[in-house]
Amino acid sequence: MILRTLPALYNFSYIWHLNNHITLKKIVLTLAFAAMCMLTQPANAQECTYAIDDKTAGQELKSLPEYLMYEKVFAGTSQFLFFSLSISQGMPLVNMELLSKSKDFAKAYCIDKTSKIYIQLANGKIISLISATEEQCSGLMYDANEKNNIRILTGVFLFPVGSIEELEKSPISFIRVKYTTESVDYSIKRELNSETMKKAYNPERYFIDYLKCIK
Repeated sequence: MILRTLPALYNFSYIWHLNNHITLKKIVLTLAFAAMCMLTQPANAQECTYAIDDKTAGQELKSLPEYLMYEKVFAGTSQFLFFSLSISQGMPLVNMELLSKSKDFAKAYCIDKTSKIYIQLANGKIISLISATEEQCSGLMYDANEKNNIRILTGVFLFPVGSIEELEKSPISFIRVKYTTESVDYSIKRELNSETMKKAYNPERYFIDYLKCIK
């Protein structure tokens, strides 16, 4: 698929602010991991409920709560991939967050301006989201309560021209994230029964159900 280059219309000061806002919020979250259930979008709700709704002139920002797209829990190690949709001054964005917990070493991932999120749809089409984040690596923290090493990586990605219309037409079947040094594949389920959140999510329909909230 040949993608058209987006014009440089986005505000990098906003992107910096959004990245730091998400990172700060998740630092608080990791100190009290149970709070994640409160901050995450209710599993089957499709209403446009916003975690951030800032109508300040010149800084208009709406952002949905994080939504669990992928979860892997195995042998004392867990990994979670979250998406949240935002719109800032009329520009739609995808916020990605990778959260890893491990009793042992938690692998670090990085993203930069060359990173991409490849989304394969059930109809066979592939959408490539474009990174709007300068080089950033997952920070390492220690949760003394659960005795876990925790890494959090956040990034902001842009929709190529015409991709929103395609994402509204078909469910997701597969996601590949191109990090700085490697690509990682995430299989997307019709229904994700989270072991950690104790909730059911429908990640394959995320864009179908929630893109309306940022239009």
